[in-house]
Amino acid sequence: MRKLPFDRAKLEEISAKWPTPFHVYDARAIRENAKRLKKAFSWNKGFREYFAVKATPNPYIMKLLREFDFGSDCSSMAELELAQRVGNVGESVMFTSNDTPAEEFRRAWELGAIINLDDITHWDFLYEAISGFAAKVRDEADTRVFCCRYNPGPLKGGNAIIGKPEEAKYGFTREQLLECYAKMRDAGVKRFGLHTMVASNELDPNYIIDTAKMLFSLAGEIHDELGIDFEFVNIGGGIGIPYRPEQKAMDLQFLGDGIRAAYEELVTGKGLGAIRLYMECGRCITGPYGYLVAKVRHVKNTYRLYAGLDACMSNLMRPALYGAYHEIVVPGKEDSPVTSVYDVTGSLCENNDKFAVQRVLPLLERGDFVVICDAGAHGHAMGFQYNGKLRSAELLLEEDGSVTEIRRAETLDDYFATLDFSSL
Repeated sequence: MRKLPFDRAKLEEISAKWPTPFHVYDARAIRENAKRLKKAFSWNKGFREYFAVKATPNPYIMKLLREFDFGSDCSSMAELELAQRVGNVGESVMFTSNDTPAEEFRRAWELGAIINLDDITHWDFLYEAISGFAAKVRDEADTRVFCCRYNPGPLKGGNAIIGKPEEAKYGFTREQLLECYAKMRDAGVKRFGLHTMVASNELDPNYIIDTAKMLFSLAGEIHDELGIDFEFVNIGGGIGIPYRPEQKAMDLQFLGDGIRAAYEELVTGKGLGAIRLYMECGRCITGPYGYLVAKVRHVKNTYRLYAGLDACMSNLMRPALYGAYHEIVVPGKEDSPVTSVYDVTGSLCENNDKFAVQRVLPLLERGDFVVICDAGAHGHAMGFQYNGKLRSAELLLEEDGSVTEIRRAETLDDYFATLDFSSL
């Protein structure tokens, strides 16, 4: 059974001030995990993790990760603004979007972000979106970094969650990369990066190592064909977490050593010079260290036994959306017999509003705390307001045991704030 960073008594204390449901993040564990990642890639002088803001878009979490020089991987206007407000600007921001509106490209340019293009047409689109773009590129060639996102198509086997690359809406073909980098070079660009993202929730380190090999080789090929040097290669994120008890977390040191060997062969060994290694992990940074805490509201016994919580899929939609497994712990009943079989549900008017189906748990009673684990990424962030459900609070469990509210719970006033009743 999963060991939690709090017990029932602590939850009683917390919920007296912040009623359930709420998300709570373990600051100590997130910091320790950030240290592990940096250590695994310390061999690369310019290594940098750009935290995928979409995973946990909270400024307190982002500020915590800045302690380790983590940048921000952004894909929207709101995420760019979040990065700016916590102090991540310039090359601390990697802007990787798709189907991008002009105003987002302009904002990324204003912030000095690394602009990572998703499509060959986007280079010309920048000319239209950013006033005086051509002159700015020439004038700021020493300070502006441009990158392209590679889609290897059938050359790279599909990851179970993200799907086959050739069916994905993201990225350039190899031929398009060559064309776009040549345009950039001819326009006066001097600083280049290369990026891909072909995995999601991957637990096999060799898949990530092979991705690095693919990009290192491609960087060498483009260098030979176009005469350009790459400052960095961004191998994306996609490192998974062990949602199920029988799964094991990826060995970050093994991963780092494997990518180092590939780097020495395909970068150093080919005389390409120093290339910085970037990553954009989200899930593996915060995912295992966030918890959705709820209480049992009703226990229903019909054709099945149902444990109805005061949380619903608007607090955590992964189980309903993907059929995803999240471990469930009942604080205070860790030593009780695990003999009862429940569908663990919420109150949304949708039959798939279930956190678990036919899960064996201790006997549940009204008022029991239920902790849904591994909710620290793509949890609160994916919330919604269907059925008028309000999004819950986010809390940070500090290293000294204190708790900080890092996002208040929504109210009915928030829900109605964008409506105008005055003319009804």
